[in-house]
Amino acid sequence: MMHVPNLPTLDKLNVTVPPDLDVNKVAAQWMASFSFAVEAGNVGGIMSLFIDESHWRDMLALTWDFRTFNGAASIQQFLADRLVPAHLSHFRINDEYTALLRPYPDIAWIHVLFDFETQLGLASGIVRLVPQAQGPWKAHCMYTNLEDLKGFPEKIGGLRNPAPNHGEWAHEREHAVAFEDEEPTVLVIGAGHSGLDVAARLKCLGVRALVVERNPRIGDNWRNRYEALCLHDPVWYDHLPYMPFPPTWPVYTPALKLGNWLEHYAEALELDVWTSSNVVSARKNQSGSWDVVVDRAGKERVFTVKHLIFATGIGGGEAKFPAYPGMDVFKGQILHSIEHKRADDHMGKKVVVVGSCTSAHDLAADYYNHGIDVTMYQRSSTYIMSTKSILKHIMGDNYKEGGPPVGIADRVTASFPHLMAIGLGRRQALEIAEDDKEILDGLRKRGFKLNMGTMDAGFPLSAWHRAGGYYLDVGASQMIIDGKIKLKNDSQLAEFTPSGLKFEDGSELPADVVVFATGLGDARNTCKQIWGLDEEGEIHGSWRDIGVPGLWYMMEIKAMEEGLFGARYSAAK
Repeated sequence: MMHVPNLPTLDKLNVTVPPDLDVNKVAAQWMASFSFAVEAGNVGGIMSLFIDESHWRDMLALTWDFRTFNGAASIQQFLADRLVPAHLSHFRINDEYTALLRPYPDIAWIHVLFDFETQLGLASGIVRLVPQAQGPWKAHCMYTNLEDLKGFPEKIGGLRNPAPNHGEWAHEREHAVAFEDEEPTVLVIGAGHSGLDVAARLKCLGVRALVVERNPRIGDNWRNRYEALCLHDPVWYDHLPYMPFPPTWPVYTPALKLGNWLEHYAEALELDVWTSSNVVSARKNQSGSWDVVVDRAGKERVFTVKHLIFATGIGGGEAKFPAYPGMDVFKGQILHSIEHKRADDHMGKKVVVVGSCTSAHDLAADYYNHGIDVTMYQRSSTYIMSTKSILKHIMGDNYKEGGPPVGIADRVTASFPHLMAIGLGRRQALEIAEDDKEILDGLRKRGFKLNMGTMDAGFPLSAWHRAGGYYLDVGASQMIIDGKIKLKNDSQLAEFTPSGLKFEDGSELPADVVVFATGLGDARNTCKQIWGLDEEGEIHGSWRDIGVPGLWYMMEIKAMEEGLFGARYSAAK
């Protein structure tokens, strides 16, 4: 059971914020004391600058891992173990983003962005200071993040290739993609978002990577989904590295357009991708590398690579749904949402969509819009919020037109440890419920089962912990309220009959087509656990050690290749 920390409310701290507060002076004084104690290796001095119920989230800078230390005792032990070898220095405040923030009337903190160095790298940090009844402000939440390795900058901007190329570019690209004379250092499975952006980062760091994609074209993982698919999060949240979406891009991206963009992205950044290719096998050899057999259009090639990255999506993109008695006698069609293409394939049919999260709502709305009789079968409660509330409450001032650069927005988002943010999430979920009251009340009246998200903390924690369980409403909720999308959720499904579905209470639902919108498998139970939050509030596995050396979902590969990767400071098991 995850512990939910208290929020540093003004009542709890027994303080008020003085009206004549000099925010920059408070930030500068705290950072001066902090940097002095850090560079002296004085753990006690550092801890005197933190409140008891404080948090420190580190991403690689001091731990070579993703760790969150909750509570003063945990932070003190972490610093005792890692402060001296990390050798932190050269702290510099970014004055542009220093500010007093009031997320709620009873919460106030000074938000400070800063840069610093470790023995091996360049790093950034964010600290939030809260007032004290006596004495100077103290840290409630610290975030440290490794940005770059010293001596190994990304080959971008002024460090890009300056040489002109007269007539050799096409041949050089063909030769590079073929990997005829060399082995890639990294093999990435999957050319979706994650596969392409990690390949782009590796390329700019001088690490050769081959991306293997089973589809004929990059972006087919989006083109091959149902035609009505459209992203439900806004463009400001979806940029890939080095090449942001143009300012004319729609706020919510259609799937087909996104697929084309990924293909364009790989071409523009000259990423080495093999399409129509499959990894036949991957085995560790005696040297600790991977022997990977890749089938490319019927011709096999064996690579020996140091690192293997799975970028195949949560659950691997496989169509999986529960087995029920009677499926073999059902005279209609049973398919998974990943197999569904277009609503008009089922004109004149009675369709039942099993599920009540994003894909289920998208499909049901598309069926209704094509004049098809559709019923949503809801198995369990769902968290619902509107996209207008996403923009107002979730994206807020970070991800919006005219907001901070996406790199700053991402760091600010990451700087809230997941467990610490549960209290904020619960408050936010209540605000969202009030803003979405009309839709939510209409759904309840219709009988739709609602919840407040994982641990009543709304959408973000549900995404991090479950990678599902919610629908970000873009119109289907009103269709349910109006009865345009029919609803069945008063009994559990027992079996299929030749003509439809039968439920535990004896009721039946006629159907010609049953579409399971029940997810794509559970990545939380592969190798070590993947996804979901551990006791510290960090995500299991992804971007981290998953128990098999050289096998990654994401990685710290460049540091390893340059011999700089230190001992991983991992949580005790």
